[in-house]
Amino acid sequence: MKITSYGAAEGVTGSKHLIEVNGHRVLLDCGMFQGSRKEADAKNRRLGFDPAKLDAVVLSHAHIDHSGLLPMLAKGGYRGGIHATPATRDLCAIMLMDSAHIQEKDAEWLSKKHMTFVPPLYTAEDAQEIMRRFMSVPYEIRFALVPGVFVTFHDAGHVLGSAMIELEIEEGPRRRRLIFSGDIGRKNMPILEDPWEPTDADIVLMESTYGDRDHDPIERMDEKLARIVTETVERGGKIIIPTFALERAQEIVYALKRLEARNAVPDVPVFVDSPLTVNITEVFRLHTEAFDRDFQRVMRETGDPFQLRRISYIRALNESMQLNDLREPAIIISASGMCEYGRILHHLKNHCGNPKNTILIIGFQAKNTLGRRIVERQPRIPIFGVQRDLRAQVKIMNEFSAHAGRTELIAFGKRFKDCAERLLLVHGEPASLEALKAALENEGVKNLEIAKEAVTIEF
Repeated sequence: MKITSYGAAEGVTGSKHLIEVNGHRVLLDCGMFQGSRKEADAKNRRLGFDPAKLDAVVLSHAHIDHSGLLPMLAKGGYRGGIHATPATRDLCAIMLMDSAHIQEKDAEWLSKKHMTFVPPLYTAEDAQEIMRRFMSVPYEIRFALVPGVFVTFHDAGHVLGSAMIELEIEEGPRRRRLIFSGDIGRKNMPILEDPWEPTDADIVLMESTYGDRDHDPIERMDEKLARIVTETVERGGKIIIPTFALERAQEIVYALKRLEARNAVPDVPVFVDSPLTVNITEVFRLHTEAFDRDFQRVMRETGDPFQLRRISYIRALNESMQLNDLREPAIIISASGMCEYGRILHHLKNHCGNPKNTILIIGFQAKNTLGRRIVERQPRIPIFGVQRDLRAQVKIMNEFSAHAGRTELIAFGKRFKDCAERLLLVHGEPASLEALKAALENEGVKNLEIAKEAVTIEF
């Protein structure tokens, strides 16, 4: 058996891990690289393998850094199945079409402005073609993938439909259990079930996003959010919240609903300005089977958890543009989560220079993204090619992170210290990878290795 990582190796985006076993080629995830546009575009155009030679694809979840290049497979001649949970399939139907639309619109805009033309990675037709190949399998249902390989999805607790992927691999007389963690969720988060806790495995591909730091306690989340909203409103400012359309947007709305029920925040309008987020929130309403029992109880008792007294879900562009004329305090929630594209750029352009406003960051920001520059509080930030003053207050709430923190990652990795013949660390920046590796070695975990991009490991 061979494993080659073509993405999310010494980085946090572009998740792609190729497994070669029994003469078959299985791809785990097919994610898009994000970050510096020129560098990311070049990497996204080089998959590193021939899609037509793949036998199967298994998808951990719908986030674009894990699913965003699936249409490239269809474009490259792949004719096999895409295996995912039902919720992941439904989310990808929306998110991949949105990704194609954004690329086509960007290419059109560049052409009109007579700038360097960058063709889309793929089109809406490519996204439609790959969606025809999805095969939905619920959690805890074991199924045959290719000869000698059986797969089971387990709830990762990261986002709606997210899965840890368990592969039972037979190579002649040898039997191995491989676990790909995907992105590991956090315990006790609102909405979703806690992540599955495996007991043993022979080979583990484990994420390391927050391997060098922990999150602030979940219990302080509502109190901190209430304080940020209240202080900004008292200044007469607006709260601008860049969000990932999947999970983070729904979590922030649900948190505001909890605060509203306690009258813990001022009565201000909330605008969810992202057609993708609006569509994804509808998918949430279809998949109540993925919610934890507490959230299901809340739904029964209070009705729609994503509906506030003064909330507007905005699809139309003209309604989005009207937000520019708002003079009173408000909360504006908009995609994308790393501030690289979408309507959030317009809101940041209009509000980043006013010290009364607050930019609230609630998700991980990869290197070379606009979101990372905001987190670093750089005095000037580039938006639409123009350097703009960052005078708005910047607040960071990593309590909303859907990724396990350092302590939870160490606990996860320790589970394999007496059984794994190899534990490969993926999906982390170098500092996080090295910190997690050292911590796990200190806990007695052996056979640790940091995966390198396009370097094949034989077992």
